[in-house]
Amino acid sequence: MMKKLNLVTLVILIFTLTLSGCRIKDRKDLKQDPNTWSKIMKNKKVVIGIDDSFVPMDFQTKSGKIVGYDVDLARAVFQQYGVTVEFQPIDWSMNTTELNNGTIDLIWNGFTINEQREKSMLFSKPYLKNGQVLVSKTDQKITNPQKMNNRVLGVQTGSAGSMDLDKHPKVLKKYIKDNNPIMYDTFTDAFIDLNANRIQGLLIDQVYANYYINKMQAKYIKYNVTPVNYPSEFYGVGMKKNDTKLKNKIDFGINKLAKNGELAKINRKWLGQKND
Repeated sequence: MMKKLNLVTLVILIFTLTLSGCRIKDRKDLKQDPNTWSKIMKNKKVVIGIDDSFVPMDFQTKSGKIVGYDVDLARAVFQQYGVTVEFQPIDWSMNTTELNNGTIDLIWNGFTINEQREKSMLFSKPYLKNGQVLVSKTDQKITNPQKMNNRVLGVQTGSAGSMDLDKHPKVLKKYIKDNNPIMYDTFTDAFIDLNANRIQGLLIDQVYANYYINKMQAKYIKYNVTPVNYPSEFYGVGMKKNDTKLKNKIDFGINKLAKNGELAKINRKWLGQKND
């Protein structure tokens, strides 16, 4: 009886150690290789996190269809690999968390490359130049950052503008009321408050500002668009820090579109210009 018990105990011990070894190996493999590209190719689908109110990059039409510059570009890149693109609206302030949790595979949404973001993620090659501007209603007579002069500024939570505001406080932040902005989930909400005079200035991507003012806003409201002296910015695609294979595939796809003229067509369609 004792021999049988010892034998059973030994079998259980070996089985437990084998399972433990597998788990350790699985965790090690997961840490070394997130395998995002392999997963994308296996499923023939990539999930991209977006702010679906960010015109003209990614936004919803009245019918609920998601369209925009980055929508066209992402589809054109992944079409080269036979991959379908799914666009997932997310809370923009949680974009890095959504990426690292695996809820999304990429962030592709007028996403500015900067030092702060590069600490936690990998970026594709830049594909579009951008800058921050201060938008105000013409009757406020705000023609430079200094003229904010204790007035209320709006900015989107988690945006490149909010990061620039904190990183370079002497450029604009020191002039606004209480030296702190009003934070918004979307630029759409911020524009509503700007139009209603609840804020007097809005720090925003130039690409968004130009499109909104030229194509989406009522003509009876006039705006000043004032450049803000922050460093130049470029948009890129954000992905997990060690997704180098995925980065190479996206970079190759963008390069091909630049060479065959498709990227220029997307620029003319949404921005009315060539890429800088």
